[in-house]
This record gives sequence, structure tokens and C-alpha cells, in this order.
Amino acid sequence: MNRTATTQLLQRVDRPAAPSALSNALVFGWRAILKFKHVPEQLFDLVMTPIMFTLLFTFVFGGALAGSPREYLQFFLPGILVQTVVFNSVYSGMGLSTDLGKGLFDRFRSLPIWSLAPFAGLMVGDILRHLIAGLIILTIGLILGYRPEAGIVGVVAAFVLLLAIGFGVGWIFMVLGLLIRTPMTVMTIGFTAIFPLVFASNIMVDPATMPGWLRAFVEVNPVSLMTTALRGLMSGDATAAQVGLALIAPVLLTAVLAPVTLWLYVRSER
Repeated sequence: MNRTATTQLLQRVDRPAAPSALSNALVFGWRAILKFKHVPEQLFDLVMTPIMFTLLFTFVFGGALAGSPREYLQFFLPGILVQTVVFNSVYSGMGLSTDLGKGLFDRFRSLPIWSLAPFAGLMVGDILRHLIAGLIILTIGLILGYRPEAGIVGVVAAFVLLLAIGFGVGWIFMVLGLLIRTPMTVMTIGFTAIFPLVFASNIMVDPATMPGWLRAFVEVNPVSLMTTALRGLMSGDATAAQVGLALIAPVLLTAVLAPVTLWLYVRSER
């Protein structure tokens, strides 16, 4: 083929359309999923902690707190789902801190992509982690005797709420990941902040047994509100008010911290 024919052929080729924001986000989401393949120890960390919490509290404390492990499991399992999602959200900040430390985000900035695509990809990976851990815990609970009275509809509704909680809480650790370049420091600060909220809640025990001053805190603790709504959805007696209260914290966190995340990311470019 002569040069003229080659030039005419090249001139007829149109520039491909720029990828959409959704396409960018899905590509980075796939990158987050591939981490499970190449770093399988992340999956091990993801599932072992909630499994140990479920088994230990059910069999060690179940008889003392509810009369039998099976009875306690009806109360405890929805709470351990909330705890797992909150704890797993720390990995968002750790992953972001790791990527920043390796210079990956400097490479991402040079690409013609939606500026929030890397963060959207991390969120997709978070959703997958939450689903995997939640399904594993639910399966173990069913084997041990947990029975959601609302059936499959209640379980699906509970998991939708669970993912919304994980999405909102994840922004906290995105901000930490942008501010702190050491993943272990992100983990230390993250767990230090969320441990009081998780353990001073109604996840493990009924607040009615607590001292008055502690009970007052537990009843307004966002983690307690999330747990109450999740229990209600899985048992079939949740109210719109309970679900609304559970969503206040995730919605506020998203509304406040998503812009902060973008501002910190843009500022770091300078």
C-alpha cells in the first residue's frame, strides 16, 4: 500500500469517544476487585475477624446474656454485620494511603479521566468487601441457628442499608488516607476512633442493662441507630423512622466529606 492510500485510510478513522465517568469508575472498580486475586491476604483479613467475633461472642457470652447461644444470635447477628462494615471501611483509607505512597495517584492524574474515578473505584471495592463479609457472616449465622423472620425480602433490605452505611462511613477513612501517608497510621487512628462507637453501642448488649449516663450515649450513638434499623429489617418490624435515623450519619458523612475528599485530592496536585 502506497503512502497516499495509507494517509487516506488514517484520515477516515475517527477519534474514539472519551470514556464516561461511569466507565472510568467501573474500570477502577475492577482494579479494586483484582486486588483480591493478587493480594489474597486482604481477603483473609476481611473475613477472619468477623468470623471470630461471631463465634466467640455467640458461644462465650450467649448463654450468660440471653440464656442460650441461639437466642443471643437472634439479637447479635445484625449487630455484627454493622460492626463488620464499619471496621472494613478502614481498609478504604489504608488502600488509598498505600496508592498515594507508591505514586499511583500521580499517574492517575496524568490520564484523561474523571477526577473522582479512583475514589469511585475504591468504593466499588468496598461494596464488594462488605458483601463478601456480610454473606459469610449471614451464612455462619444460619448454620448456627439464626433465622431472619422477615425472610429473603428483609435480608435484602438489610443488606441495602448495610451498603449505604459502608458507603457513608468509608468517606471518613478516605479523608484520613489523603491526610496520612502511612497505612498503618491510618489503621491505628481509624480503629482508635471507631472502637468506642462500636463497643459503646447496642450491638452486643441491650442498653437497658447499662448505667444511665452510658445508656444515654448509646441510645443516640449512630452505630446503635444503624443496628436497631438492621435488626428491624431482618425481623420484619422496622419502622420508617428507624431506617431514617440509621441513614442520617451516612448521608451527612457523604454530603460533608465527599467534597472535602475532592478538595484534598485537588490540593495535593499543587
